[in-house]
Amino acid sequence: MKATLNGQVIADSGDIVQNGGYAYFPASATHVEWLQKAEKTDSDKACPHGVQFYDLTLDGKRYPRVAWVYEAPKPAMQEVGGRFGFWKDVQVG
Repeated sequence: MKATLNGQVIADSGDIVQNGGYAYFPASATHVEWLQKAEKTDSDKACPHGVQFYDLTLDGKRYPRVAWVYEAPKPAMQEVGGRFGFWKDVQVG
């Protein structure tokens, strides 16, 4: 499975965990060098799973909050801890 933005592959792996309608990619299969931590909002801070959103910079353009990681997931989300999910402008399939 791949996560792409404007034809660029951001993540590519056969080791995908599906949860809540999202596909989660291992960090080792993700271009983490293109990601920058986004400032946490009040909603992020209230997340029981310790969510951290990331902006992505590609070809000089910044795409805000298109990726996230659960840093301290509760049991129901444990399997996706440390993995990257994508949404908004990123196509996953």
